[in-house]
This record gives sequence, structure tokens and C-alpha cells, in this order.
Amino acid sequence: MNFLAHLHIADHCDSSALGNLLGDFVKGNPDTQFPEEIAQGIRLHRFIDSYTDSHELVREARRLFIGNQRRFSGIALDMFWDHCLAANWSDYHDKRLKTFCDQQRLEVTRSRSQQLPERFVFVSNAMWEGRWMESYQSIDNIEYALRRMSRRTPRMGELANCFSTLDCHYDELLKVFKLLYPDVLNAAQRF
Repeated sequence: MNFLAHLHIADHCDSSALGNLLGDFVKGNPDTQFPEEIAQGIRLHRFIDSYTDSHELVREARRLFIGNQRRFSGIALDMFWDHCLAANWSDYHDKRLKTFCDQQRLEVTRSRSQQLPERFVFVSNAMWEGRWMESYQSIDNIEYALRRMSRRTPRMGELANCFSTLDCHYDELLKVFKLLYPDVLNAAQRF
């Protein structure tokens, strides 16, 4: 799951939006770095990542990626799951996607009183200004995002090629998402 799903899950579980976004940007024990509410959101983010990565449906989906693509399939699938959520938003939330994103931006911004990782501040500012999560409704923007991420370092170059697998198996992967996401939401509630 990527930014949109983590925020949706946080909302679904009444968890910290900021904490759930920080999950990929904080190393070590969050309890020693943040107030309890934010630390709990970081723990939920980490749980969701672990739960999703080990889910049988995701392991099966990763097999669709051949050769060196498989190494980056987790990143590509996380982006694709956000696309599925954004493209089918009304199936999962009663507010419009734009309204939800605007509300989450306000909540995250309001919670940013303490020192946050520099990389998080940079990425989140770009995410809000570029309205990334709303753009995920179009599969073309997933391709664009994967290409941009693939340029970060030479070793990530293969990530751009993962889009062809997503595109080729679009319908199959959408079915996987529709089975997977309710499981993820239920696991998040139990957490």
C-alpha cells in the first residue's frame, strides 16, 4: 500500500494520519521519537506493510513480474493498489477523493509541530502540491510515478519496466485488489 491507502486505513481505524504517512521515513523505535498517537500510526503503517507483503494474494501477484522486475514488484504493486483505490474510491469511502485528500492534508499539516525527517517534509510537500493521490486515478500517472522513481539511482532502473506487467495484467490485478483490500482493512481494525 502507498500514501493513499495508508491515509485511508488511518481514517478507517481512527489512527494518526501523520503517523501513517511517516512509516516509511522513520527508522527505529517510534515510541522514543514521537508522541504516542503518532508512534501508534507508524506502527500501524509498518503492520500494514508487513501484512500486505506476506499476504498470499500479493505473493501470487508478484509472480507475474519476470526477471529483474520481481525485485521491484512490491513497489510497483503498492503504487498499483493506490491506483485501484483511487479509481474505485466511491466503493471505499463516502466522501469525494478530493475532499478526503484536502481533509487529510489539513490533519497532517496540523499535526506537524515536532521535528520531522527532512526527506518526509520534502516528499509530503511535493505530494500535497502535486495532488499525487488524486492523480493516481489514472493508470498513466502510475506509469509516470514509476518512471520518476526509477531515475533516483541506477539500480532502480528496472522499476520503470514494471509498468508493462501492471498494464498487461490490469484486470487480474484489479481483481486481486478487490479481494485483498477488505482483508487489509479488517487486519488494520484488529491491530
